[in-house]
Amino acid sequence: MNQTEKRILFTAEDIARQVERLASQICADYQGKEIVLVGVLKGAFIFLADLVRRLTISVELDFIRVASYGAGTESTGEIRITTDVELDLQGRDVLIVEDIVDSGLTTAFLREHLAGKNPRSLRICTLLDKTERRRVTIPLDYVGVQLDKGFVVGYGLDCDEAHRHLPEIYELIL
Repeated sequence: MNQTEKRILFTAEDIARQVERLASQICADYQGKEIVLVGVLKGAFIFLADLVRRLTISVELDFIRVASYGAGTESTGEIRITTDVELDLQGRDVLIVEDIVDSGLTTAFLREHLAGKNPRSLRICTLLDKTERRRVTIPLDYVGVQLDKGFVVGYGLDCDEAHRHLPEIYELIL
């Protein structure tokens, strides 16, 4: 699928501005606190790395990996954790860092799963909030950009593991 036609939606500069804005909001909200950022693998790893470098507050990092897409552009609807967090989240302020919230199913699943670890607070940060296929309502505390529709790749986002390396975000022309 590497030869799929695509059009640019957000340049590297557009993305950097959003990451900086989100980092400023997070720092203001968590001033004087230490938070645990839980990056959702694989897609959020580039966004998380850029976000962490812009934070001026104390943070710890952990990761969780879930599977719901398999191959292709449609979620299977079946979500499973393939790698869970290792840090003890009980009594801690936790921020889930997502690359994109699409149907909302994975994010809702993660929120419920991590809430079961009894954090003091649990919020969600996503670079992209895509509403086209939203199936559940999920509160998003920090949103970079809202999209109505389209399948996007680049900046960590993939289609069948391709296109993650691109520094911009593109819409695939399917």
